Amino acid sequence: MTTTIAMITLNEEGAVGKVIEDLKAVAPEAEILIVDSSSDATPQIAAEKGARVIRQFPPQGYGRAMECALRSGAGDVVVTLDCDDTYPVEVIPELVRLVTDEGYDIVNTTRTQRRPAAMPLANYLANRTFALVARLLLGVKTTDLHSGMRAYSKAMLEKLEFDGSGPALPVELWLKPVALGYRYTEIPISYRERVGATTLNRWQSTKWTFKRIWRCWRLKQK
Repeated sequence: MTTTIAMITLNEEGAVGKVIEDLKAVAPEAEILIVDSSSDATPQIAAEKGARVIRQFPPQGYGRAMECALRSGAGDVVVTLDCDDTYPVEVIPELVRLVTDEGYDIVNTTRTQRRPAAMPLANYLANRTFALVARLLLGVKTTDLHSGMRAYSKAMLEKLEFDGSGPALPVELWLKPVALGYRYTEIPISYRERVGATTLNRWQSTKWTFKRIWRCWRLKQK
């Protein structure tokens, strides 16, 4: 089975080259796919390093970019990854194995089973609160709804409908497959200091997180 590693980039020129080199070391046969909305040299660096770059400019938002990445990946397994050097790429072979050999449709990684030193306390508490709400409403045993690192079966993605029009799309991409009965699991990972500035809008992300949890809860009730 083949693998696509998909990343969304917005002005990541300080990290993208290193991340791609790290990915090639652990998954040399994988397709590296980037959906890019940058105004800096990110897409040029990515292309020079061998990634397939899809330009989405002017930017249409994280959700639309992720939707494009998930739909465009050629692999039987699609692994998503933030391009800020915060995630441990060495776990990617295990994520892929859990899909290809163990039959899981989605494998989440959790940064917040314990608080990582690189994550501010407020972010950690917010993530754990979101996860608790999801557990109470949906019965999902998770500690991280917003992880940027996951493995998806492409066969599942081809059947899955999701709304890329707003923030917090990883919440829906995690909870909706669970609500629909797909097989899932979660593994803990380490989490490092990011390279570059964050573009997260905390208020919009929080609002959309609860909106997406509520949608998935309603779906489960049908």
